[in-house]
Amino acid sequence: MANPTSELTAALERAGDGGRLTPEEAVELYRDAPLHALGRAADAVRRRRYADRQHLATYIIERNINYTNVCVTACKFCAFYAPPKDTERGWSRDLDDILRRCAETVELGGTQIMFQGGHHPDYGVEYYEGMFGAIKEQFPQLVIHSLGASEIEHMAKVSQVSVEEAIARIRDAGLDSLAGAGAELLPARARNAIAPLKESGERWLEIMGIAHGMGVESTATMLMGTGETNAERIEHLRMIRDVQDRTGGFRAFIPYTYQPENNKLKGRTQATPMEYLRMIAVARLFLDNVEHIQGSWLTTGKDMGQLSLHYGADDLGSVMLEENVVSSAGAKHRSNLPELLELIRGSDRVPAQRNTTYEILRVHDDPAQDAVEERVVSHLSSTADTGEGAHRRRLKVLPVS
Repeated sequence: MANPTSELTAALERAGDGGRLTPEEAVELYRDAPLHALGRAADAVRRRRYADRQHLATYIIERNINYTNVCVTACKFCAFYAPPKDTERGWSRDLDDILRRCAETVELGGTQIMFQGGHHPDYGVEYYEGMFGAIKEQFPQLVIHSLGASEIEHMAKVSQVSVEEAIARIRDAGLDSLAGAGAELLPARARNAIAPLKESGERWLEIMGIAHGMGVESTATMLMGTGETNAERIEHLRMIRDVQDRTGGFRAFIPYTYQPENNKLKGRTQATPMEYLRMIAVARLFLDNVEHIQGSWLTTGKDMGQLSLHYGADDLGSVMLEENVVSSAGAKHRSNLPELLELIRGSDRVPAQRNTTYEILRVHDDPAQDAVEERVVSHLSSTADTGEGAHRRRLKVLPVS
C-alpha cells in the first residue's frame, strides 16, 4: 500500500521542480501539505520563473471607476448593486465625472483604469464605446484594463449583437485588456449558489477565450469563501489552466476573499487567512502556464498580503485610488504608497512599479529616494462623497430608466 505522506512529498517536490500537477494532486496538496513546505515549493517556482528579477515584487497605481451600481444580476455576495427599479439607491456617473477621475489618476501617477459597474439594463455596446473613446481621446496614456466576460455577455444582449462584435467594437474604441471580473467561482454548483443569474463558468471562459483570440488579453480571478468546497476551488484552477493551454491570454491569477457585510450571504461562510495563503501557493504550483500570481491585501489584510510574497506571489496588486465594490461589503484595509513600499520591503523584496503588461516602470531600490505623495492612497470609496478635495467630491446621480 502506498504511503500517502510519501506521495504528497513526491508531488510537492515534482511541482517545485516545475512538473505539472494533476487536479487530484492539487486537492491533496491544498488540503494536507505542510504549510511551510507548500510555501517553499511555490516560492522556488517563483524564483526560477523570475530568475532575473526574483528580488523584486511589483505593484501598479490605478483607479477603479465604478460607473453605475444598477444591476440586474443580484449576486448574493454583492453589497454594491441596486436593482433597476430602486431609484433611491441606483446611480450612474456622467462622462464629465468619469473624465475628471481619469485626469486625477494621471496627475497622481496612475497608469491604468478599471471600469467596473453593474449590469445596467440600458447599457449596451454603444455606451462603452462612447466612454472608452472619450477617455482615450483625452488621456491616451491611460491603459483601459476593464470589464470582464460577464459585462461582455450583458452588453451584447442589450445591443443584440454577437459577443465577437461587442469585443471588436469596444477594443477599437480603446479597451486594452479585460479584467477578471465576474469569474467568482466557475464550477456550476458553487456558481449557481451565489450568482444564479450570471452566465455559466464555461461561458465565462468561452468569452475570455474569444477575446484572447481577438488580441485582447485578460486576468483571471477567484472569489474564495462563499461556501465552495476545496475540490471546487481546485476545479476553478483546472478550468482556467485548460483555457490557458489553448489561448495563452491570461496574464495573471488573482484570488481574493469574500467580504461578509451588507449582502445576502451575511457572512455564513468565509475563507480563513491560512486557506488564502494555501491557495496562493497551490495556484503558483498548479498554474504553470500563467505568468503572474497576485496577492490581495485589500481583502485579507496587509500581513497576509505580505506573507503571500513568500508563498508564490510576485505582485502585490495596486495602490487603487478609488474602489467601491468590495469596500461596500466590508473590506476596510487601506494603504498609501509609502506603506505599500514598506510592506514589500518587509518581505525582503525590492518594490517595483509596473504597468498593465508587467513591464517595470520604476525600481524603488533606495528608500531615501521614495517620493511622498499623500494623495496616493488606495481603496477610498466615492459613492457617498461630500465636500471638496481629490477624493471627496459629490457623486453625480443620473436618473435610472
